[in-house]
Amino acid sequence: MDIEASYNFRRITERLTTSGIVHPDGLKALRGQGYEVVVNLLPDTSEYAIPYERDTVESQGIEYIYIPVDFKRPTSSNFLQFSEALDRVHEKKVHVHCAANYRVSAFCSLYLVSRDRWGAEQAMEFIRSIWQPTEHPGWSEFPPVSG
Repeated sequence: MDIEASYNFRRITERLTTSGIVHPDGLKALRGQGYEVVVNLLPDTSEYAIPYERDTVESQGIEYIYIPVDFKRPTSSNFLQFSEALDRVHEKKVHVHCAANYRVSAFCSLYLVSRDRWGAEQAMEFIRSIWQPTEHPGWSEFPPVSG
């Protein structure tokens, strides 16, 4: 199963893609699609968490980075950890996911703006193509991407 079949899949660059839930068969096919790193922002306690995700990813020789972000209370600390991880792996092919690509789209957009790769307008357009953060408690207080 191709990663592009994942819920709310988006390709940011040739080396950076995002999505919501990745089907277990999609996880098993990541190495064949050239992925080197998976970043998961979905807490293992979520009803949408994929059992044995870390094992499935790492068994292919893919680096697995787990940064559980509480959807109702994203923190600056979560974002800092995310930014440090992406800075470290930015030369590799990376897929970042959560449940619906809400957390991920917000974090990736803010990251790309903070690294002067995107402007605020492009970031907000990307986020709004997936969801409306102002409709969800906790995200209106999260460090915004103005625009």
